[in-house]
Amino acid sequence: MKLTTNAPRPSLENQRFQVIVIGGGINGVAIARECARTGRHTLLVEQDDFGSGTTSRSTRIIHGGLRYLEHGELGLVRDSLRERKKLLRHYPHLVHPLRFLLALDENSRRNALKIRTGLWLYRMMAGGRHGTSGDKEDAEKVERSLDQGRRWSLFSYQDAQCEFPERLVAEWLVEAVESGVIARNHTQVLAVDVRQGRAKGIFIRDRLSGKEERVEGSWVINATGPWADRICQRSSIRTQRPMLGGVRGSHIVLPRFAGVPDSAVYSEAVDGRPIFVIPWNQQILVGTTEAEDRGDPGKVQPSLEEIDYLLQSFATLFPQANFSGTDIRYAFAGIRPLPYAPNARLSGVTRKHYLHDHKADGAAGMISAIGGKLTTAAQLARECAAKIGASMQKSPRINGDRAEGLSAASDLIQSPLGMIASDVDPVLDSFVADIANAGGISESSASGIVEWHGKRSGAIARMALSSADLRAPLCPHTEHIVAEAVDAFANECAMTLGDILLRRVPVALGACWSPECTREAAAVLKPVMGWSNQQAADEIEAFEAEREGFLRKPS
Repeated sequence: MKLTTNAPRPSLENQRFQVIVIGGGINGVAIARECARTGRHTLLVEQDDFGSGTTSRSTRIIHGGLRYLEHGELGLVRDSLRERKKLLRHYPHLVHPLRFLLALDENSRRNALKIRTGLWLYRMMAGGRHGTSGDKEDAEKVERSLDQGRRWSLFSYQDAQCEFPERLVAEWLVEAVESGVIARNHTQVLAVDVRQGRAKGIFIRDRLSGKEERVEGSWVINATGPWADRICQRSSIRTQRPMLGGVRGSHIVLPRFAGVPDSAVYSEAVDGRPIFVIPWNQQILVGTTEAEDRGDPGKVQPSLEEIDYLLQSFATLFPQANFSGTDIRYAFAGIRPLPYAPNARLSGVTRKHYLHDHKADGAAGMISAIGGKLTTAAQLARECAAKIGASMQKSPRINGDRAEGLSAASDLIQSPLGMIASDVDPVLDSFVADIANAGGISESSASGIVEWHGKRSGAIARMALSSADLRAPLCPHTEHIVAEAVDAFANECAMTLGDILLRRVPVALGACWSPECTREAAAVLKPVMGWSNQQAADEIEAFEAEREGFLRKPS
């Protein structure tokens, strides 16, 4: 089997769409998917790759927002918990429950009675579920790992994690395309075409070919996250004040250590701010910070001060790990698309999303989606579709409850992936064995495929069975195979080596990855992709530059 990535993409010049969505992060993909499901002819454009911006630079948790209770945002917590439940049910291979332990020492300014009350309320809002049988044992393990010179109070609660939101974006992207969305990544919006007080379409440049085109649209949705104000400025749309306040959040990734807890730990940093220490991808993810940042969101980097702050905060919790700056695997940062709030403390800025109608700004027919988070992306999409008059009940393709759980509907019949999380494990083992047999691959490779590709696992396994080249690992340190990458090029809009290794089959986020791994991956992909030697070299060079710009090894 041989693919080619050289074929030019069909022209969009003067095509007309009912909805144009700018921005291919989790919010933009969710909005495009929702609009297409209502029967709207929808175009989705992203300047880089889908899920490559703020989505991939997050703390990777799906949570109700325990800290939001402190700010009295009960509605946001309730909505987030409802969306968390849906994600756990419909995407259990990507979103799974995670036990959190809130660890506070004797110097904490938070009152234990208030904490217990808040956790009780949080559990009630989530449906009344209390702790699991492993809570006590896990708490004891964490307590042994914490600084023994301080007196700790530990509080247990349940939330969820999406280790790879890039994969959730890819899965929603496939669902969007199946619903009729035309999706274009590596396509820059030069400006929104505004005439006679109305948004008429967009001017775009294909960053792979350099071709520029104009596309018409009845509605333009600006879902570019931290780039939202820049789109308006580029299009001469003047809002009364900025829509966004630039807030940078940074993270560091550390190796696992002896006594590392299985639970996520939620505690206080050296300055009293909240901090997470989370098991992630066989490593430890520590974050996050809050710092004003008005720079280019595409070039955001964690400052040395932030890195030091996170490492110090980790060391105050787990001094026995004895980590120094040289132990940091890498650091990354992203700009949170929080609403503009010039006089508010950064930690107090609401995490609620809202939709800004640009009619008063002289651009009727254009909406900007401001704020939002991984957990509530689908809710934002439903609200956006409703605002432009799209109704699921009017769709000839889909309606009612089926729209709420489209991704899981076929799974309930064809695989275990539509079951609730507590029912998945025993059936999942059987499903993994079936995938291994179908693809002639090891059960560890089959498990990795199921974990990342869900209902597409069977198709990938059948593809792998056709060729030994497709069953080859992408690098010597991973069980993920070439067939996953080929499927991503064929069905998930991947265009570059970076699209594959950082997002569709994100093995390059692992602890092992090195330039040698990049060369190995390019070597096994080269024959099936039909790359020339020069193309393979170009892909390697572009990938290394992209990864270095995203994941920085602190000096």
